[in-house]
Amino acid sequence: MKLTHKFRIAVDLPTYAERKEAMDKLYRWRNRCYRAANLIVSHLYVQEMLKEFFYLTEGVQYKLADEKKDEAGMLTRSRINTTYRVLSDRFKGEMPMNILSCLNNALISSFRKESDAYCKGERSIKNFKKTMAFPFGLEGIGGFCYNEEKRTFYFRLFSIPFRIYLGRGRAEKTKLLQQVLSGEIKMCSSHIKINEGKVFWLPVFEIKKEEHTLKPEFIAEASMSFEYPLIVKIGRARYTIGTQEEFLYRRLAIQASLERVRIGAQYCRSDKGTRRKLKATEKLKKAESNYVNNRLHVYSKRLIDLCVEHKAGTLILVDQQEKMEVAKAEEFVLRNWSYYNLITKIKYKADKAGIELIM
Repeated sequence: MKLTHKFRIAVDLPTYAERKEAMDKLYRWRNRCYRAANLIVSHLYVQEMLKEFFYLTEGVQYKLADEKKDEAGMLTRSRINTTYRVLSDRFKGEMPMNILSCLNNALISSFRKESDAYCKGERSIKNFKKTMAFPFGLEGIGGFCYNEEKRTFYFRLFSIPFRIYLGRGRAEKTKLLQQVLSGEIKMCSSHIKINEGKVFWLPVFEIKKEEHTLKPEFIAEASMSFEYPLIVKIGRARYTIGTQEEFLYRRLAIQASLERVRIGAQYCRSDKGTRRKLKATEKLKKAESNYVNNRLHVYSKRLIDLCVEHKAGTLILVDQQEKMEVAKAEEFVLRNWSYYNLITKIKYKADKAGIELIM
C-alpha cells in the first residue's frame, strides 16, 4: 500500500543570500505550477466537451485522436502530449520539465475519473490556489544520504540542497528513511508544500502491509455514539474508546476561547494591521484542528490495536447510516463530532493492518 508522510525541510546553504535565492526559485516554481494546473484542466475540459458543441457544422471533426493514427482525428499529436506541449511552450526554461510532466500526468488521471460528473454538470472543473503543492518524480531527487555525525538526512532537489528536520517521532522517521536508503521500502513521487515560509516535503512510500495472525471469522463490531467516540464489541468483550468529556468538551472549550479572542481582537494594538490583531485568533484555529486530528488518530489506532489483540480479521462499523442521517440533520453534531474524518482514519489503518472493513 502507499502512504504519504510529511517532513519539514530547510535549504542547506551557508549564506543568507544563497538561501534566499533558492527559496525564490521554489516560490517561482510553485507559481508556474499553479498557472500550469489551471491551464491543463481548462484545455482538458474544452477537449472533453467539444463534442457537445452541437452548433458546429457537420464538416467539423471532433474525435480526440492523433490525425496520423486515425483519419477522423482532429489533433496534431496524442491527447496527453497536447497539454504537455502547451506547458512546454509557455514555461520551458523557467522550471524543470520533470515537475510539469508529473503535474500533467496526475491531472489527466484525475480528470478521467471525474469526466462523467463534468459532462452531467454535477461538478465544476477544479480551481487551483497559488499555495498549492507541486509534484516531482524520483529523477528530481539526488544525493539522498544520512550524516552519522549530525544525525540528519540530506538530499538535493534539482541541485538545491536540503536537510530534513526529523522533530517529533524522530525514531520512527529515522527508521523509515533508513529503510528507503537500504532499498527495503520504495519511494514514489513527492510533493513540495510551502506554508508561511516553511518548506515541507511530502513523499509517497510503497510499503508492505503489516503481518498479523488474524482470523476472518473473528468479527469486531464498532459503533459511534454521542456519549463515546467509539464503542467496540469483540466476542463477549466490550470496550469504549474516548469519552464525551475528553473530546467534545475540550473542543468546545477551544471554540469558546476563540470566540473571546475574536471579540477582544478589536482592542489589540495594530502594529502591523490585521495580521497583528488576528495573531491569537489564527493560533487558536490551529490548536482546535491539531487537537481534533490528534484525538482521532489515537481513537482509530486504539480500535485497530484491539482488533489485532483479539485476532479479529473483520471489522464492521454498525448503524453508520443512521448516525450519518442524524449528523446531517444536527448542525452541532456534524460540526463537532467529526464522524467522516474518524472513518477515513479507520479505513487506512485497517487496510494497513490487513483487516477487512465493512461499512
